[in-house]
Amino acid sequence: MRAHRRAVRAGAGLLAAALLAGCSLLSTEPEPSATADGRPGDVSASPSPDLKETPKTPPLPAALTSQRPDWQRCEAPRGGSAPGSAWRCTSVEVPLDYAKPTGETISIALIRKQARDKDRRIGSMLFNFGGPGGSGVDILPRAASSYGKLNSRYDLVGFDPRGVAASSGVSCRTDEEQEQAARSVDLTPDTAAEEAAFVKDGADFGAGCLRRSGKVLPHVGTSSAARDLDLIRQVLGDAKLSYFGFSYGTELGGTYAHLFPQNVGRTVLDAVVDPTADGIGHARNQATGFQRALENYLKDRGQDPKAGSERIARLLARIDRKPLPTASGRELTESLAITGIVTPLYSQSGWPTLTAALDEAENKGTGDGLLRLADSYNGRDEEGRYDTQSHSQRAISCADSKARPTVDEARALLPEFRRLSPVFGPFLAWDTAGWCAQWPVEGEHETPETSAPGAGPILVIGTTGDPATPYEGAQRMADELGKGVGIMVTNKGEGHGAYGQGDCVTSTVDDYFLDGKVPQDGTTCG
Repeated sequence: MRAHRRAVRAGAGLLAAALLAGCSLLSTEPEPSATADGRPGDVSASPSPDLKETPKTPPLPAALTSQRPDWQRCEAPRGGSAPGSAWRCTSVEVPLDYAKPTGETISIALIRKQARDKDRRIGSMLFNFGGPGGSGVDILPRAASSYGKLNSRYDLVGFDPRGVAASSGVSCRTDEEQEQAARSVDLTPDTAAEEAAFVKDGADFGAGCLRRSGKVLPHVGTSSAARDLDLIRQVLGDAKLSYFGFSYGTELGGTYAHLFPQNVGRTVLDAVVDPTADGIGHARNQATGFQRALENYLKDRGQDPKAGSERIARLLARIDRKPLPTASGRELTESLAITGIVTPLYSQSGWPTLTAALDEAENKGTGDGLLRLADSYNGRDEEGRYDTQSHSQRAISCADSKARPTVDEARALLPEFRRLSPVFGPFLAWDTAGWCAQWPVEGEHETPETSAPGAGPILVIGTTGDPATPYEGAQRMADELGKGVGIMVTNKGEGHGAYGQGDCVTSTVDDYFLDGKVPQDGTTCG
């Protein structure tokens, strides 16, 4: 239940359906880049002096910093919120390994919708919708209608981070292997045999990633993605980076601010990952956040939160003993049921769906509703095909984090996590050991560094009822960015992500991006 991953699907789902999208080239139409002021930009200049801020990384060669993007018209994804003719696609070459900037390169895929008011154009705005592992090339066109006001003066730019989708995406398993694991691996093991299968599955997943994607696997971490952002900024001709990050995208934005503080332009971080939490800390935060959201849901339904949680926990125990049948012939296992319960908690609009699915499971003894929700979360379509977002997410997470908790350590967490959440706690406790166990690549850090002295003001938005990235994490991000840099905005409400969900937060963000109006630190909406 990696909530960073779900943040992509749910966060984009608040704006548009986060389905896979194709970017087929229809015609070549090169367009000039421009500076943040809207003037034609000279991207052939020597490498930016910002690279001096990262002495461990050698300067980039002019062959990379002087790239001119070859924008080509491309088809917007089916169901996208804007006609295909509005979109342009390109790619930017970046070093595979920033320690060897003149060595092998990989391509980062981008998609763009140009600003409508070209006379008042501010520059490019890059988006990351979370994950890690979410495809901005796929998601942005579906979400674009939510950013229509920003699109008046900004080019909206989505990208696939390294290791994701069209940018050398990580692949670890076939659809058949994923389906087999979903059927046979208990993610809350109760016996020695189930524990052994759980551990083997984690090792097999990592081995598959290494076998299929070994070249990029050591180089998909967030610090490399942040360096990609800065190179993209230069190639697009922007003096400063304008950036909108959601969920994991807030960690990427914080990392960028730390590495390149003087290049930080107008930046908003919404649904914020706690930068002070390690792997176990994130699991603890999510157990707290999901339980809080579940209790808010139960209260809204007129139910006692404690009694309702215990009832759902008993349902899960019954499903663990005997999975529920579905019309498709597949069974709803406990692991899939937990995933199905989590999915609609990401937005209050999903609560009626959760009510119907729980009613079906409890009173009819069938699991179709929860299975549909779990499939949506897991990226499985009706034909049994899985997307690879979970592969990229795991690879990026494990490249970032040094933590490799053992089964014994996970087992020791169970009493605490059950107290935090009788429904989600056991799953999240075990997840600490299953996620990066026996991973073939070492992690970079215990926690990401996001201090950004000298950066301009960054809006940090926390929602009090956020299930996946609890509100407290936003407060910690604002503190870590530093005084005068992290500007805290509180959204009193439910759901994962605040922009577009209420006039107060939305107008605050729009005024900041469009007019440079910085709200008072500690602003509260709702």
